[in-house]
Order: sequence, then C-alpha cells, then structure tokens
Amino acid sequence: MRRVKHLSAGTVPAGQGTLFDTWRYHAAFTDSPLAVRDAERDHRRHAVVEQVIADVKNSGFAHAPSGHFQANAAWLALAALAHNLTRAASALASAFHARATTATIRDRLMKVPARLACSARRLTLHLPELWPWSEDFTQLFSTVHAPPAL
Repeated sequence: MRRVKHLSAGTVPAGQGTLFDTWRYHAAFTDSPLAVRDAERDHRRHAVVEQVIADVKNSGFAHAPSGHFQANAAWLALAALAHNLTRAASALASAFHARATTATIRDRLMKVPARLACSARRLTLHLPELWPWSEDFTQLFSTVHAPPAL
C-alpha cells in the first residue's frame, strides 16, 4: 500500500464528506521480490523507457519499410540517431522543449516559418515578429553556432 498527499484538498463537493482528508491510498500488486520503494522506483524507470520507445515509434520509426530485416535495422538506427539529435537540440533550446515530445519539437523548432535572404554575400534568416518560440529557436541557434571554446 502506498499513500500520497492530496495536492488540492478543496476539490471535494460541499456536503460530501471524505474518508481520508489528507492522503490518497494506492494499492500495488506485484510478484517482485523488491521492497515497495524499490519496486516503485523500478516501475517509474521502466515507464520512462516506455515513453521513449513510444516517442520513437510515433516519429521516425512510424514509417519503417518492414519488408526486410536489414532494411528495418538500418531504418531503426537512423530513427534512433534522429531521435537523439532532436532531443539534444531541444535540451539546448529551453527547459520546456527538453521535456516535450519529438512531435512538439518538430512543430515548434524545426518547422520554422522563416525566410532566408541573401544580400551582399551574406545570408540573413528572417523570423516572424510574433512567433511564440522565437526566443527558444534563437537560443538553440546561438548555442549551436557559437564559436568554439578555447
């Protein structure tokens, strides 16, 4: 049995009493020999792994060829590489994007509504003025294109 403090105690309708006011109780059934605290930590670790696998399946590996084993192996390697690069870029952009799914990162940081202009042999990237993720994109861009540290 695991107990967790209520985060919002004022959610009970008026006139309706509660059995336990400050704690919520959760039953956990397992055949693991681990203690409850260790089993919960292991379950949370496994849940993170499952979320990463689901994220890869919903992004790069969603269009796997599936006709030949070697083709799928190569596609999986490329999907994992793209996923890792996307996660690294999102961690450089902002704390919000570091926790976001790859679909959100693609929509907000990679599908940039920008215009590239060339003038006097210089390239200029014009971002929209009211684009909500311009600060995050600028942070990512300046971090990636910063001069190397000596």
